[in-house]
Amino acid sequence: MGRLLIFFAGLLALLGATPLKAQEFLDPRVAFQPSVRALDDRTLEVRFEIAKGYYLYRDNFRFASDAVTLGEAQRPPGKEKQDETFGRVQVYYKEALIRLPVERNTSGPMAFSLQVTSQGCADAGVCYPPQTQTLAAELPAEGSMPPAAPMELAGTATGSGDESGLIAATLGKSGFWTNLLIFFIAGLGLAFTPCVFPMIPILSGIIAGQGKQVSRGRAFALSLVYVLGMALTYTAVGVAAGLTGTLLSAALQNVWVLSAFAGVFVLLSLSMFGFYELQLPPGLQSKLSEESGHLQGGRGITVFLMGALSALIVGPCVAAPLAGALLYIGQTGDAVLGGAALFAMALGMGVPLLLVGLSAGTLLPRSGPWMEGVKKGFGVALLATAVWLMSPVIPQVAQMLAYALLLIITAVYLHALDPLPPHAKGWLRFWKGVGVIMLLTGAALLLGALGGSRDTLQPLSVFQGGAQAAPAHLPFTRVASVEALDAQVAEARAAGKPVLLDFYADWCVSCKEMERFTFSDPAVQARMGRFVLLQADVTANSGADKALLQRFRLFGPPGIIFFDPDGQEIAGLRVVGFQDAATFVRVLDQALAR
Repeated sequence: MGRLLIFFAGLLALLGATPLKAQEFLDPRVAFQPSVRALDDRTLEVRFEIAKGYYLYRDNFRFASDAVTLGEAQRPPGKEKQDETFGRVQVYYKEALIRLPVERNTSGPMAFSLQVTSQGCADAGVCYPPQTQTLAAELPAEGSMPPAAPMELAGTATGSGDESGLIAATLGKSGFWTNLLIFFIAGLGLAFTPCVFPMIPILSGIIAGQGKQVSRGRAFALSLVYVLGMALTYTAVGVAAGLTGTLLSAALQNVWVLSAFAGVFVLLSLSMFGFYELQLPPGLQSKLSEESGHLQGGRGITVFLMGALSALIVGPCVAAPLAGALLYIGQTGDAVLGGAALFAMALGMGVPLLLVGLSAGTLLPRSGPWMEGVKKGFGVALLATAVWLMSPVIPQVAQMLAYALLLIITAVYLHALDPLPPHAKGWLRFWKGVGVIMLLTGAALLLGALGGSRDTLQPLSVFQGGAQAAPAHLPFTRVASVEALDAQVAEARAAGKPVLLDFYADWCVSCKEMERFTFSDPAVQARMGRFVLLQADVTANSGADKALLQRFRLFGPPGIIFFDPDGQEIAGLRVVGFQDAATFVRVLDQALAR
């Protein structure tokens, strides 16, 4: 009898708890809130805001209207889920963006009602029946809005098939720690690109500037602080770019900012040459002194700031992993996962810098005249970095003359013009040889610049005359606004030709790599000749430049977009970052085959 009473008491408790449990679930009209807007004069975008812990089925949307004829809805891929009701399905979390073509029946503005049917569930286990809601839709007059940009990524969708879109998809599908590992490895791959490599002489100069007091532990601590400054800046700026669609570092690539930063490098180099010693006042040094004693005199703060500034000024180029993370942040609003991925990528980029610090105790002499020679060597590297930093905003001839001057003077100090003592040791002969090579290279740059050459890598090519033909110049047409781009694409569509749109900036090192090593290849040029070639120069980072970038959800150059002969972007065939000629040829062949 007692057991029976306990059973009924438990049953009553469960029944009594059921209404309370049901009250915890949101009304479907609150959990799934739709809205509609016009993207252009023929396309609607239906947007669902999805409450946290709820999801909508990708394949259960239905759209109807008694006033107009609707085309097939464009639904981006969703997140894979094993659902108890429908099995393996794709669902949307947080947000769903669906495009809906509309067949016009008048050239003027069109207002009509749109019936939207959707079905969703809560992760806690409750599924709702299909819900139909009526929305007021309106299309503008025909021709009053430019065509909408091709759909790429929505909600937790995976994005297009290009590399940055696939990386964004990986963020949406993979686990948190898997994502961090993937982006850390991607950072390792980016570590020696032209947008990161200049940080090595900067950090090496900082370590060498510690003089004979440097130790392996201290050098590694300096490197770690520098890398953390760089990584935190990448993360903060990347999250801001993903949320706003604008890359902050692009705004800093102007003559004033670059000149100021180059001036800092010159000052650092002069301290390497012994003109003065850079240090904070004694009172401030004691306040900022680290308890561990590894970073004395407030240098930890200084090195951290140098790492942060280096990330902003030295490395503004956009690579596919960075673009993928920014796409994911911008489309999902998930700044936590996107920011963590960017931080892991920046740490991967910083591995060579940490190795520089870890090996400093071995590679850098502790004391003696050799230490002074090493410091002067890094001083020369810092001056070269300053010239490289200014290269986007000074004439090519000025770059060549600056490098020539630096090489020739350094060669003189390496005794390139002095006779060796009769019994000179091996190292003295070695450094004299290095000096001779630097002297000859500097002389070649000087002669080439004075002779009219503007090619730093081949300064004497101007004296070859007609012996070697220069690479053919590609006939790019500059487009400075979205309207100009639409007009050019319309002309190409009328002629039945595909279009290649290249995003370029003077400060973009990877863009110049593409021009120098990829666009100059004969096989590449033969295929590019079959396209209408357009180029958007976003050097100034003006409002029109930002609008062009945002039109294609790009955060900065380099980026190449392809359009088919019908004027539509070819999905999954974007190029973000540098590609060598062989890889780019395959991309061009795919574009021409569409």
